[in-house]
Amino acid sequence: MIVHGNRFTFKPGASPEQVEEALESLRNQGRSIPAVTSFTVGRDHGGEYEWGATFLIEDLDGYWEYLTHPSHLRTDRIGLPLVDRFASFDITDDLDPGMGAKIAALHQRRYDRDPELTRLVSDLGEYSGSAAPGPHA
Repeated sequence: MIVHGNRFTFKPGASPEQVEEALESLRNQGRSIPAVTSFTVGRDHGGEYEWGATFLIEDLDGYWEYLTHPSHLRTDRIGLPLVDRFASFDITDDLDPGMGAKIAALHQRRYDRDPELTRLVSDLGEYSGSAAPGPHA
């Protein structure tokens, strides 16, 4: 099992309508991506970010399905331009010591296939976590 999570803060200029559209797009990912078995989207408490989202995924094949699903791509296109600070993380009960590298490789494969995503991630004010340092140019 893999819990994939994001923590983020929107740019000060993001309107309430833009924020809600991005959050609803994240919720739609949870509802529409078959590989997601449960999800949470909401306020981030106890940290330095405003919002967060987690998605429970069975395995690496499901993780790839999640990363490349059209609803995830939509969230990237509407949400990333609004985000200032972003962190991703993954928690897994898989004991494979190479799991972190395998997850990072999926993210890199996605960057390699999608130049627009690469640009959006590269434009973030701060980016850390499981897919960081981000796309390699």
